[in-house]
Amino acid sequence: MGRLPFWPSRRIPALIVAAVLVLLAVIPVLVAQSTRRPPPGLQEATRALIEGRYDEVSALTEKLDPQDPQVAAVKARALIARGRYQQAESELRPIAQRAPTSEAALELGLLLQMLGKSDAAATLSRVATVVGRANDAAELARAGRALRAIGSFQEANAAYRDAISLAPRDAAINTAWGELFLEKYHRPEALRPFQLALQADARWPPALVGSARALSDDNPPQAVIIAKQVLEINPSDVSAQIFLAGEAADAGTRDEARALLQKALAINPSSLEAMSLVAALDYVEDKTADFDAQVAKVLALAPKYGEIYRTAGDLAARNYRFDEAVTLTRRAIALEPGKARSLAALGVHLLRTGDEPGAREVLEAAFKIDGFDVVTFNLLQMMDTLDGFVTIKDDDIVLRMHKAEAPVLQDYALTLAKQALTTLGKRYAFTPKGPILIEMFPKHDDFAVRNVGLPGMIGALGACFGRVVTLDSPKARPPGEFQLEATLWHELAHVITIQMSNQRVPRWLTEGISVYEETLQRSEWGRGMDVGFAGMLNSGETLKLRDLNAAFTNPKTISLAYFQASLLVEHLVATFGDTGLHKLLRAYGQGLESDAALKSAVETDFDQLQVSFDQFLDRRFGSLRAALKAPADGEFVRMPIEALRPFAAQNPQSYPVQLVLGKKLREAGDLDEAVRAFERAAALVPIATGPESPNVQIAQIALPRKDTTRAIAALQAAMAADFDNIDVARQLAKLMREGNITDPAKTRPVYARIVAVDPFDADAHGMLGRLALQRDDAETAIREFRAVVALGPVDQAAAFTDLAESYFKGGRRAEARKQTLAALEIAPSYERAQNLLLKLAENRP
Repeated sequence: MGRLPFWPSRRIPALIVAAVLVLLAVIPVLVAQSTRRPPPGLQEATRALIEGRYDEVSALTEKLDPQDPQVAAVKARALIARGRYQQAESELRPIAQRAPTSEAALELGLLLQMLGKSDAAATLSRVATVVGRANDAAELARAGRALRAIGSFQEANAAYRDAISLAPRDAAINTAWGELFLEKYHRPEALRPFQLALQADARWPPALVGSARALSDDNPPQAVIIAKQVLEINPSDVSAQIFLAGEAADAGTRDEARALLQKALAINPSSLEAMSLVAALDYVEDKTADFDAQVAKVLALAPKYGEIYRTAGDLAARNYRFDEAVTLTRRAIALEPGKARSLAALGVHLLRTGDEPGAREVLEAAFKIDGFDVVTFNLLQMMDTLDGFVTIKDDDIVLRMHKAEAPVLQDYALTLAKQALTTLGKRYAFTPKGPILIEMFPKHDDFAVRNVGLPGMIGALGACFGRVVTLDSPKARPPGEFQLEATLWHELAHVITIQMSNQRVPRWLTEGISVYEETLQRSEWGRGMDVGFAGMLNSGETLKLRDLNAAFTNPKTISLAYFQASLLVEHLVATFGDTGLHKLLRAYGQGLESDAALKSAVETDFDQLQVSFDQFLDRRFGSLRAALKAPADGEFVRMPIEALRPFAAQNPQSYPVQLVLGKKLREAGDLDEAVRAFERAAALVPIATGPESPNVQIAQIALPRKDTTRAIAALQAAMAADFDNIDVARQLAKLMREGNITDPAKTRPVYARIVAVDPFDADAHGMLGRLALQRDDAETAIREFRAVVALGPVDQAAAFTDLAESYFKGGRRAEARKQTLAALEIAPSYERAQNLLLKLAENRP
C-alpha cells in the first residue's frame, strides 16, 4: 500500500487540518479480507484480560502454544497490567526476535517505549513494516498501533482505516482508532469509533474509557458515569481509576483522587501513570519530600519518563500555579527532549505566564515533530492572529486588541483596567506582580484557543492566569450577551486573589470574590440570578458548601456555583469583615486546605459555616422566596379570569398569581386592570427580568396607548433590573428623544447603558459626547467623539467637527485644528467646521 508524506502547513485553515484524519477515516479502501481466526481459547483469555481477571489468563492459555505470538502477547498484557514489567519483557523478547512483526513484538515495543529503553523505536518500526503487505485486519491494526507509537500518525490512521474496512465491527480496532483521534485532540471524531466499538460489544472497557476521556471537557459528569461503568465490568481497570482520580483532582476532591489511585496501585504497583498523578497531588499539596520520593520511584523504573513532570505541571496549572508548571514541564523536556507533547504543554504554560515569544518558539518546535496535534496547530494560528493586534502599554498594564477595535475600545478598557487594579489593590491591601497582560478577542474561538488550545468554551467570557487576562471583546457576541466592563473587572479581581493566595486559592473562593466584586463596584453588574436562586431555595436545589468547588466542573451547575459562591463571600465579609476575607486568602497561600484555612483565618469550618450561611440566605432571600411561592393549588394557571380575580385578591403577596392574572387580563383586552396586576407583581419582585417581566409588559401596554410617561417609568424600572437588556435601553432612549426629554440626569444613564452593552453604537457615543460638552467635561467628550469617528458614521464631517470642538474646549488646539481640517476635507463648505477653523486661527485660547 503506497504512502505519501504529508506535513500540514500552518497556513492551511484550522478546519482543514482538523478534518484531515476525519477525511481519511471515511474514504473506503478495498483490501482483500482474511478469514484468519485466533487460536481456540484465546478469545476467552482476551475477555478475561479486559475484564481484569488477570489470574485466569494463564489458566485459559495453558493448553495453547506458548510460542504463539498472539498467546504470548495476551499473557504479557496480563503481566503488564499488574506491573510485572521485567517478567513480561523476558517472555516477549525471544518471541519478538523470532517474529519481529507479530503481536508479541508490538507489546514488547510498547513496553520498552513506556520504560524509555533505547531499542523501543527499532522494535516498533519493525512491527510497522507489516503495513505495506498486510491484508488482514488484525495485522493492519497492529501496524497502526506501532505507527502511532513512533509518531507516524497519518500512516497509522490509514492503517486503521483499512483495518476497519475489513472488520467494521471489531471493538478492539475501533477503540484503537478512537484513541488515535483522542491523542490528536479530535475528541468529537474519537467518539465515533468508540461508539462503533460499543455497538459491537457494549461491555468493552477500553472503548468506555475512551468515551469518558472524549467527553471529559464538555460533560465531566457524564464522563464520570461512563468511567464508573467500566469499573462495574472490570474493577481492576487501572485506566478508569486513573481517569476518575484526575476528574476528582480537578474538582478539588483530592482525598477521593488519592483513594482511587491507591486502588489502581494495589492492582499495578508499578503504574507509571498512577504514580505520576500521586506525585502531582503531592506537588500541589506542597508535600515536597513525598513528591521527590515518588519521582525517584518512577525514574527508577523508567529513567527517561518525563511524563511525571509533565503531569505535575498540568495539575499545577489547573491549580493556578502557572510559573511552576513551566518549571516542571521544562524538567520533563530535559528527560525527553524531543517529545512533542511536553513541548506543546510548555507552550501552553508559557502563554499563560505571558511569555508569548517563548511559547511560539517551543510550539514551533512541537509542530515540527508532530504536525497533527490540533492544539499546537490552533495555538500557532492564534498567535499569528495576535501578531496583527495593537499593543497599548501603560505602567504595568499591557493591553492587546484587534486593530479595528482599538480606536473604539482602548480608552474604555485601559481606563477601567487601571481603575480596577487600583480599587481592588487598595481594598485587599495588595499590589499584584506585573506586567498584567490583557488580550481581547473579537472572535470567541480565538479566545477559547488562547486559553485551552481548542475552540469552544461556549459559556466563558473571560479567563485569568494570574498575570494574564483574556476575554471576548463585545464583537465576539451579539449585544446583550456580554458585559465588557463587568467581565474585565471580574478577571482583574482574579489577578488579586490568585496572586495574594500564592496561587493556591480554591475556585469557589476566587470566583466568588470576583462575582462579589462585580456587584460591589456596580450593583447593576449583578448576574441577575436572584430570582432564579430564590426559586431554587424554595425547591431545595441549591448546593451544599462542601459540594461547591466540584460544582464548577459540571455544566449543569456551574452558573449556580458562580452565584452561590458570591453569596458565600458576601456572607463571609458580613460576618468576618474584609480583614477576615483577606486572612482566608493568605491562609490558603500558606498551603492550608479549606477547613484548616477557615479555622486559621476565621475560626470556623465548612460545617459551621453551612449553618450560618443558611441563616444568611433566609434573611437575604426570605421576602423574595415568599413572593415567588405559588399557592399549593397550581390550578390557578388554568383558571378563567372570573375565578382568577377573587383568587388573586386572596393571594395578594403571590408574584406568580399576580403575573398570571395580568397576562390573562391583557389577553382579554382589560388593559387598565392588567396594568394594576402587573404593578402589584412588580412591587413584589422589582428585579424580575426578561420579556415576561411585569415592567416590560406594562411598557408594552402603555406604548400603543401613547402613555409615554408610564412607558418611560416602566422601561426605566426594567433597565435598572436587567443590565444586559439593550433593547429596553434603546427603546427608552427613543421615547426620551420623541418626548423631548433632555435632562442629562435622565438621559445620560440610558446612553451610558447602551454604550456599556454595545460599545459600537455610534449614536449613543455621540449623545454621551454632547452631554459631556454641556457640562464642560472635555476629556470625556474627546473619548466619546473619538469612538464615533472610529466607527465611521454616515456624517463624517460632523463627527470630525464634534471631535475638534471637544479638543478645542479642552485647550488642545493642535488636535482641534487637525480634526477640523479633516472635516473640511470631506465637506469644504461645512459651516460649523469653517467657523471653528476661524476661531482656531485667532491667537487666543
